[in-house]
Amino acid sequence: MPRANRYFIPGYVWHITHRCHKAEFLLKFAQTRQRYIHCLYQARKRFDVEILDYAITSNHIHLIVRDGGEGNAIPGLMQLVAGRTAQEYNTKKHRKGAFCVSRQLSCPV
Repeated sequence: MPRANRYFIPGYVWHITHRCHKAEFLLKFAQTRQRYIHCLYQARKRFDVEILDYAITSNHIHLIVRDGGEGNAIPGLMQLVAGRTAQEYNTKKHRKGAFCVSRQLSCPV
């Protein structure tokens, strides 16, 4: 059975949680967390998403964001950040595979 579609209502504030693949502690090093933050702030400019707050733990991320009006902004932001972070991490650690689980959890605030 296919997954239900997600609908992001423009202008709302969203709490997003994104976990590392297999609940591994991939974000335990400060350098990896800094690269994630850098990718996040580069992607926010591209997708017109306002980042209100964030918290990064060893194996997951919490974001409080407001999108700029497009329904695809938040999924695009998360896909870009997870992809870039995975590429950099996998190259550095000589590993293959996903960095984050396939879908983030999101709920309106």
